[in-house]
Order: sequence, then C-alpha cells, then structure tokens
Amino acid sequence: MNTKLTSPAPRPRPVVPVGRPLDDGWRQWVAENRLRGCTPESMLGTMTASGLDPQASMAVLNELERNPVYLAALRHQQLLRKLESVVANLQTLWQSAPGYAVVEKREHLSRDEFMERYVYGCRPVVITGLARDWPALRRWSPQDLKQRFGHLEVEVQAERQADPQYELNKLQHRRRVRLGDFVDQVLVSGPTNDHYLTANNELLRRPEFAPLLQDIGTLPDYCDASQLANSCSFWFGPAGTVTPLHHDTLMLFHTQVVGRKRWRFISPLETPRVYNYYDVYSPVDIDRPDLHRYPEFGQVKVLDVVVEPGETVFLPLGWWHQVSSLDLSMSFSFSNPAVPNSFSYRNPDIRNW
Repeated sequence: MNTKLTSPAPRPRPVVPVGRPLDDGWRQWVAENRLRGCTPESMLGTMTASGLDPQASMAVLNELERNPVYLAALRHQQLLRKLESVVANLQTLWQSAPGYAVVEKREHLSRDEFMERYVYGCRPVVITGLARDWPALRRWSPQDLKQRFGHLEVEVQAERQADPQYELNKLQHRRRVRLGDFVDQVLVSGPTNDHYLTANNELLRRPEFAPLLQDIGTLPDYCDASQLANSCSFWFGPAGTVTPLHHDTLMLFHTQVVGRKRWRFISPLETPRVYNYYDVYSPVDIDRPDLHRYPEFGQVKVLDVVVEPGETVFLPLGWWHQVSSLDLSMSFSFSNPAVPNSFSYRNPDIRNW
C-alpha cells in the first residue's frame, strides 16, 4: 500500500477583488494546503486566479517556510505520518488474508468462535440463524405496525433528500407524526431517501411500544440478554433510504426483519483515506465518490454484502459502513454483546473543509 504524500490540488477559496491584501483566512489556507502537500506553484496559481496580488502571494508562501509555527506543525505532521504508515501496513496485512474481501454468512456460531474471530478479530459477519425463533419474523409488517401502534406519535426524519448533509443535520429534519400516517406515507411513496424512522427515535424506550420488544425471541450466549431493553433500536422506512458513510462508537447487531439492506464496510485502519473531518462521519459517498476531491479514497477496499430478512449483521468496533435499503425495510438493532462495549473516540470538529 502506497503511503507516499501526493501533491493534491489546493482547496478553493472565494474570488476576491484584485489587489486585496491576504487576510488571516488566506494565511490559514496557505498553511493548511502546504501541510496537505500542495506545491507552492499550484497554490500561487489558485491565489492569483482568485484575485490576489502575485507578489504579495509569493511573499506569504516564502514566509511560511520559515514560520516557526509552521515548522512546529511539520514536526507534529511527522508523528501523524508515522501513525498513518502503521495502520496502512496493518491494513495491507489484513487485506492479504484469504477471503478478506468477503463478508461471511455464518450459522451456528459458538460463543468462543464468535468472540475470537469477529469481536476480538474485528471482522464483520452476517449471522443467518440468530433470529430464527423471533415472533417478529412472522408478525412484523407495515400493516401490523399501523394496527397496533398507528395512533401513537413518533419522531421521524423528513425532507432529507434536498439536504446533502441530512445525517449531520439530522436534528433539523426531526418531525413528530402519527405512526399510522407515516406507515401510509412509506407505502405510497415508493423508493426514496426523503423520510425514515431511525434509531434516533428511541421509541423502544417507551412503555407503549413494549409489545415490539416482546416479539424478539432468544439471543445467543454471546449477547447479554439482560441489557437488551436498554440497548436496542427500531428502524422503518421505504426502499431507497441511505445511512451515509460513518462509524459507530460501539459494537452492535442489526437484524433485518422485513426487506433487504445492502451494507458496505471499510476497515477502521482505512480511516486516513475516508477524510473524517467531522465527528464520526465521512463526506465520501461510496456510490458516487469524488476522487478529484478525495483521491486517497481510490485506494480503499470496500466490502459489500446484502442482508436478507432473518439475517443479522455484526458490526465490529470502528468499521466504517454505508447502508442502503433495497426494499421497504423493518429492522431491529441491539448493542449488547457479552463484553464491555463502551469506548472513547477523539473525534475531529472541522466543519469547513
């Protein structure tokens, strides 16, 4: 795996009137792009094309190379590059394993094998028999949901389609609706990403939705059944919903009850290549990756699997994933593996890259 720094195109800046002096925003832009590996020549071209004075721009570029703050940043960058090379080499080793690119579908997993191969081994897997005795598999449907709970209000996400950052802005897309009305909307809308009842609703914490939990049958011995009620979520939406590329901060299981979902996985060791500027999100759309803006993503290995009704995904710690509903979908997720499942991340908070 090649970890050599490339010389990317400088990030754009707004065009300014000719001759305008370089403000602090431009000086920060110069430092950031230089640290990204952009050449002074490419940066000068961008600056002059934006209306900045060529001589003043060149002076700022020359000053940067002697700036003690920039020199200190270069030292810290060396430490970051070492860490990136370590995870890149480990990813190379992971990818060399036979079958790395295949998300296995397994049945009758023992606790020992599940823990060793998938929890501690940090590998995604689809478990085919986990929900075999769940009443939900025989009962759940949009009509059943409406009949039993249609009079209750729930929180959904709406008007997502017009917002490219609908997941980051999910609080702005919250709407309170009667569940029966939402079921009708899903049934008539056809494939769309515009509305979705997601885990953020937390309706399973409400006593009036307890019958849904009663539809969940036995759990394998590698789950802590005593923690189920406090660690589960319900999902319902049309075909076409997309949960964009992100990673969770814990391990979880996600069972398809109605419909199919397509899961794409990316190793946590590929984090430097998914441009994680903010929180747990990546701006890259796996379906339409902008390799001009995000060139390192071109080296990422994506694992792909379709999860059928009755199958359960195990999401190991830190794996990036993008999930698409191929059909009208009802799902149940739970985060109660029989091991400690609380972890701390130092997430970035860069909102303007």
